[in-house]
Amino acid sequence: MTPNERRRHIRIDSFNLSYVSVDEDGSIVNQGIGRTLNVSESGILLETNFQTSLDQAVSLTIAFEENLIDLKGRFIHFKEFGGGIFQTGVEFQHMDKDTKAILVRYIQMFERSGTPSF
Repeated sequence: MTPNERRRHIRIDSFNLSYVSVDEDGSIVNQGIGRTLNVSESGILLETNFQTSLDQAVSLTIAFEENLIDLKGRFIHFKEFGGGIFQTGVEFQHMDKDTKAILVRYIQMFERSGTPSF
């Protein structure tokens, strides 16, 4: 069994979103636009231009149709690729029912078409 087969949710390729990472005191550490490499109901893999600290909190905003989805999570892993490029894994936390429903629709759009409808 490969690592992808053990995952709870399918990963879907995506595009850009905004992010804000904060330290344990709630102070902003980094903010900007990250490229979404894949997304599932439980997390997202981002390409960013900064190194993260594991377990640091992050707030993400995804624009989908007429909705802005605000997601909270924490960084769980990262890998440096050189040239200031990092792949960063984020695990979602504390998602309410309405936000999850919009996220599921966002993922379904990718399953059907491979690209988002903005």
